[in-house]
Amino acid sequence: MKLRDLGLLFALMALWGFNFSVIKLGVNTIDPLVLTALRFSFAVFPLVFFIKKPDVQWRYLIAYGLSFGVGVWGMTTLSISAGLSAGMASLLLDMSVVSGLFVGWFFLHEKITKNKLLGTGLALLGLLLIMYSEGGAVTFKGLVLVLIASIFWSVNGLIVKRANTTSIFAFNVWGMLFAPLPLLLLAVFTHGSETLTNLPRQFTEWTLFSVLFQAYPTTLLGYWFWNKMIMKYSVSSVLS
Repeated sequence: MKLRDLGLLFALMALWGFNFSVIKLGVNTIDPLVLTALRFSFAVFPLVFFIKKPDVQWRYLIAYGLSFGVGVWGMTTLSISAGLSAGMASLLLDMSVVSGLFVGWFFLHEKITKNKLLGTGLALLGLLLIMYSEGGAVTFKGLVLVLIASIFWSVNGLIVKRANTTSIFAFNVWGMLFAPLPLLLLAVFTHGSETLTNLPRQFTEWTLFSVLFQAYPTTLLGYWFWNKMIMKYSVSSVLS
């Protein structure tokens, strides 16, 4: 990996690390799934009306929207709402380094090198040490949810690779089109219709800040660059 790309990925990790604290601001005021649905709604509309659909099959866009919206960020936001600290959610989501190795090897025939295994081992060791030293709040429900999210993050990389498009930004926007509605339906199914009816009363300026920060720098900018790196390098290399 080029040094410039590596540096930009480190900067992106710092941005995403801060994003977990921003998510915490939002889930303190409204339902976590509704918060995530608003995040993707703001990221998609009205931008989708001005960007041509990428030349990929609809199934890739739908799969990406569901995996990215519900699988990764729906589950991650729920994990924070379930008592997992923002710092621990950020670290545990990096368990995708393990599933990413398997996904890259099994589906894309990527080589598992000694360096990748060493990096994965060090990441797991560091995570275990942090959890042992109680570096942040961990709940069983939150742990399960964020580990599910980490698997979906690896699946996202596979979907982007299979789509094989050069229109990364358009793919990101059109894929996210399929995230808000399933998230809202899941919110109503799990927490009742009051999650929507109470929204105007619960919505604050901090909620708006949380939604906008997640929608624009984190999602539109961050995942445009992330998916470019997925297309440029192997899934396991980027995730690790």
